Amino acid sequence: MGLLTPDQLESFNSQGYLVIESFSSKDEIDSMVKRMEQLVDQFGPSSTASIFSTKNQQQLTDDYFFESAENISFFFEEKAFGDDGNLKQPKQLSLNKVGHALHEIEPAFKKFSSSEKASGLMSSLGYKRPVIMQSMYIFKQPGIGGEVVPHQDNSFIYTEPQTCTGLWLALEDATILNGCLWAIPGSHKNGLVRKFFRDEDGVKFDRPSPSYDQKDFVPIEVKAGSLVVIHGNLIHQSFENQSTKSRHACSLHVVDTVGCKWAAENWIRRKVEPEPLYVN
Repeated sequence: MGLLTPDQLESFNSQGYLVIESFSSKDEIDSMVKRMEQLVDQFGPSSTASIFSTKNQQQLTDDYFFESAENISFFFEEKAFGDDGNLKQPKQLSLNKVGHALHEIEPAFKKFSSSEKASGLMSSLGYKRPVIMQSMYIFKQPGIGGEVVPHQDNSFIYTEPQTCTGLWLALEDATILNGCLWAIPGSHKNGLVRKFFRDEDGVKFDRPSPSYDQKDFVPIEVKAGSLVVIHGNLIHQSFENQSTKSRHACSLHVVDTVGCKWAAENWIRRKVEPEPLYVN
């Protein structure tokens, strides 16, 4: 069932990330992109105008955000609205992301997330009973696609011990100009820096973010169809999209459910337990 070669595993363990080229075919990508176009067309922005801040997640305190864990919810870019409160451009060019249960609700995304390739990858990484805790369709819009500050996925998807792995599929070419991922190779070996948790007042971090030397980051430029596998403790980020081309991606966050415990203070609090990809 394993997918990765020994050399790939060694590279992942050393660098904290791995690029698998041509992980998804053009037909698989087109299926997800076209379905998302339909979902966006059907979405009425007047009903909900939730903004996802890529710099200040602590602003996310409304029920729409919390309930998105088991729904398909739409989040706008910070720069999408004018001073009058209206969108400055069409909704198709104004959304930051859609999440966080695409993999459970939408067949086109479920087909990707529950594929033999995805299961084989997680098996190669040693997962015994992996579950996907969230999925996101990220737009990185031309001109307004916001910066995502340096972070670790384990901060948001915390288990004890830590088991989060990110699967980031490029649906379009990701370049330096349109906001590709950047990472500090090997930074996962230094452990978790801080936790993002939810209490009666909303969500917050347990400590401030450290400062990072931008010279330590390397760009991860990939072609559409490539998958970036991200260790939960890897420090990674992306910059604003300053180009005229979008940078669509589909992101999954997977945890193991054997020998570890889901943190009660995580922002995701599901009413229905997720189904595992497989059980070993």
